Amino acid sequence: MNNKSLVHFLQVLSLVLFFVVGTQDSVEGRLISTISKKPHPNDAAAYARWLVSQNYWGVLNTISSDLGGAPFGNVVSFSDGLPNEGSGVPYFYLTTLDPTARNALRDKRSSLAISEYPLGTCGERDPENPACAKITLTGKLVLVDVSTKEAEFAEHALFTKHPEMMDWPEDHNFQIFKLEIEDIFLINWFGGRKPLTVDQYLHTKMNKFAFILSKFI
Repeated sequence: MNNKSLVHFLQVLSLVLFFVVGTQDSVEGRLISTISKKPHPNDAAAYARWLVSQNYWGVLNTISSDLGGAPFGNVVSFSDGLPNEGSGVPYFYLTTLDPTARNALRDKRSSLAISEYPLGTCGERDPENPACAKITLTGKLVLVDVSTKEAEFAEHALFTKHPEMMDWPEDHNFQIFKLEIEDIFLINWFGGRKPLTVDQYLHTKMNKFAFILSKFI
């Protein structure tokens, strides 16, 4: 390799390192390279599962017992399992010191809203742009029985994605909840809501092909 080629190689290497290292402080504190390739927008079920699997947080909405039944939205962490290996069912680690869990114990009706925007895969699009996907899962927010295998799965799913949870105060009585999905509202391209049943969502196959994203996506 001559000097000119070596200089060019080092320039390219520096550029690659800039993009990789520079994304380490991105949303969620995760490397962008861990995000899997999103499915085609026409594959609504796979796209919805990808959106839920890749995200770490969303806005969980409950019926407020303190505000006379008004809707109450709260930013919460969740996990449906490891990225690309999730069940599609969102699990939460909540305390009744927070209104969300208290609300759910009185009225289970809830919804979870998730945006593609935090993943960094929307490019320069605004979060409200239909090409920047959004999903709302509506159903019932219920406690998971601690004596079941599901509780073991949920705890592993939550603590793997959110290790900090393991050190949250024991006297706060955190409990595992899940959203029993009854309806799915998905927009992932122009043309309005994508038709998608809960059964289609829960039983689709996940795309496990991982790739490196760049800021040009």
